[in-house]
Amino acid sequence: VQLQASGGGLVQAGGSLSLSCAASGRTFSHSTVAWFRQTPGKAREFVASMRYIDRIIEYLDSVKGRFTISRDDARRILYLQMNSLKPEDTAVYYCAARTNPYASARSNDYRYWGQGTLVTVSS
Repeated sequence: VQLQASGGGLVQAGGSLSLSCAASGRTFSHSTVAWFRQTPGKAREFVASMRYIDRIIEYLDSVKGRFTISRDDARRILYLQMNSLKPEDTAVYYCAARTNPYASARSNDYRYWGQGTLVTVSS
């Protein structure tokens, strides 16, 4: 699976952004997918995941109620809708996938990664 993220940009606090992650490869529909984010000097942080086997979703506590992960298997696209953005959401956002039915919050458990897209939230 090859992934390519897009949709990042500059937004004011309280605003919204929608990230997309286009996938190639026929295994996307059988991949558990996730979004992570990273700021300089810090480890990559789990944001959200969706299991392919049952579509169960998990979120980082600080984004619950504000972010929504979704996927379109027919188009092979993963999405992250981000609303009510805060300056602390500023980071490079990465999409990730693993051919495993269960999700993980550990970045090392994901084999496939997009190149990252920068989200900057101004106060």
